Amino acid sequence: MSRLVALLTAVLLGASLVACSPNKSDASAGKPAAPALLLAPEDVVRVESALHAGGPVLTGSLQPERRADLRAEVSATVLQVLRDNGDVVRRGDLLVRMDDTSIRDALSSAQEAARAAERSVDQSERQFKRLITLQGQGMSSTQSVEDAEARRNQALSDLAAAKARVVAARQQLQRTEVRAPFDGVVSDRKVSAGDTAQIGKELLKVIDPASMRFEGLVSVERVAEIKPGQVVHFRVSGAERAAFSGRVQHIAPSADEVTRQVSVRVAVEGDVPRVAGLYAEGQVVTSGQAVPMLREASLTRAGDKVYAWRVAGNTLQKAELALGDRDARSGLWVVRSGVASGDEVLRAPGSSLVDGQAVSRVAAKASK
Repeated sequence: MSRLVALLTAVLLGASLVACSPNKSDASAGKPAAPALLLAPEDVVRVESALHAGGPVLTGSLQPERRADLRAEVSATVLQVLRDNGDVVRRGDLLVRMDDTSIRDALSSAQEAARAAERSVDQSERQFKRLITLQGQGMSSTQSVEDAEARRNQALSDLAAAKARVVAARQQLQRTEVRAPFDGVVSDRKVSAGDTAQIGKELLKVIDPASMRFEGLVSVERVAEIKPGQVVHFRVSGAERAAFSGRVQHIAPSADEVTRQVSVRVAVEGDVPRVAGLYAEGQVVTSGQAVPMLREASLTRAGDKVYAWRVAGNTLQKAELALGDRDARSGLWVVRSGVASGDEVLRAPGSSLVDGQAVSRVAAKASK
């Protein structure tokens, strides 16, 4: 019995010692510190102030100022189409050749009639002068002279009409060859060799890509805010550059009866894409102020709150933002509070960041 008591006493004493000894796992129960975040220069963007325009928004497309719809001016068969879509042309280049057989025949007939009229004029002129001489000698009556003068005048009229027919036939012959009206690009070919072209049929279109302008629409409620000469910032779908600018050139005097929108023409500045029909959206600068702005990629959203990860020295800080409107021109968000101009924030923050996390900068890789 005494041995059993001694054994129980030893067990209880060992348990108490274990309970009183420090537990290494408890000492380290706190979460381990997050590792330092390595940042390259391209991972950080500086908050900059930009002009936030507050004018009407225009929606439209890029269109060439110089464009020509070339149509058939004679009824004939198309023999040759020498240019295709996208081909660069110079002023005077032959684009389409049409059958001129019947027109050449008409020209030859008109030229022959003109030569006959010239002979008739020459003959009637000599006859008139001869009768004038005979009348002076008393050998011709006044009536004969008047009749000769009438025949001469009629011959002159016939000659003038014949020459007009020659000119008309030459013009018709020239119209069988369709030439480029200016330097540009063929944008839309409508015919092929063998087609029968009636007068007015569209053959092809030529545009001048160097004369692009922005043609947009604005609602009638805001058209009163737009004036010629105002600056317009706009974006073009598919363009490599983010934004372009121009100035209001013309405002249509009437609105569309269906959409109730007004057309606005903008003269663009700089090298815009030379492709007609590209969709564009712009904003007229009627007022504006310089405010801090950030792109969408730098924002982190959680419910109805928005944050940015600010780099302050060697520490990462989670800054809650108060956003304003989104600029229609640049796509940037106006920042009312949370960060200021000059602050550095992560360009595209991830989801595993920790507020207060250490930051370590790495140098940019040298280009080889």
